[in-house]
Amino acid sequence: MPLLETTELSKYFGGVVALESISLSIEKGEILGMIGPNGSGKTTFINVLSGIYRPEKGEVKFKKRDVTGFPPHVITREGISRTFQNLRVFPNISVLQNILTGLHCRIDNSLFGIFFSPFSSMKREKQAEHKSLEILEMVNLAKTKNELAKNLPYGEQRLLEICRALASEPDLLLLDEPCAGMNPVEIDTLATFLKKLKSAGITIFIIEHNMRFVMSIAERIVVLNAGKKFKEGLPAEIQNDREVQEIYLGEEEEI
Repeated sequence: MPLLETTELSKYFGGVVALESISLSIEKGEILGMIGPNGSGKTTFINVLSGIYRPEKGEVKFKKRDVTGFPPHVITREGISRTFQNLRVFPNISVLQNILTGLHCRIDNSLFGIFFSPFSSMKREKQAEHKSLEILEMVNLAKTKNELAKNLPYGEQRLLEICRALASEPDLLLLDEPCAGMNPVEIDTLATFLKKLKSAGITIFIIEHNMRFVMSIAERIVVLNAGKKFKEGLPAEIQNDREVQEIYLGEEEEI
C-alpha cells in the first residue's frame, strides 16, 4: 500500500525545469532508492516532499492526504522527517541535546504548563531524555551523550543527524546522500542501521551517489535524468540497464 504518492510533480526555477511531471509511489515498509547524475533534480524532489519548495503543479499525497505545499514543520508533524546532503547537526550543543531538538514537535510542554504544572513538565522532560538515549543506543552513541556534536568523528555526526530525524517519530524517513564523506566501515554500519529501521516499520526514501550502497539496500530504484523520471525497477534491472549506465556513469563505466 502506498505511503506516499506524487502525481505529475513539477518544479521550475525561472526558465529552468528542475522537475517535470514526476509520478511515483513509496510503498509502506520499503526502502526506495533514487539515483541520477548531478543536476537531475534529486535534491529538488526531496525538498518538495519535505515542504521546503512548493511545486508549480502536481500533488503529494501522504497516507492518502494531500500535503502539497505544506510547510516543513507541518510535514514533520504529519510523519515525514529528513536529513540533508550537507551535514546539519548543531555543533556546539551536546549529542543528547541534538536529539532532544528532534523531539520538540512531539513534546507538549507549553510555557503555561511549565509554570502551573512543573512536575508534569519535568516528567515529560525525563521521558524525552529517556527516549533520546534509546535512539542513541541504536547506533552506539549513548556513551557520547554529553560530548559536543562537533567533536564526534564525521561518520558519527552523520548517524547523529539521522537519529535526530528519527526523534520526531516519522513514518517516512527521507535521506539525502547519507553516505557522503563516510568511510567503508561507517557505510556498512549505516546500512545495518537502516535495515533495522525498516524492520521496525519505518519506510525509507534514499538519494545516494554510492551505487554499491544503494543497490544493496534498496528494494526498488528510481532514476532521474534532467528533471524527469527516466527509469524505475529492481536494483538488478537498473544495474544492468545500458541506458542508465550511459546517462549516469558513461558508456565505459559499470554500476
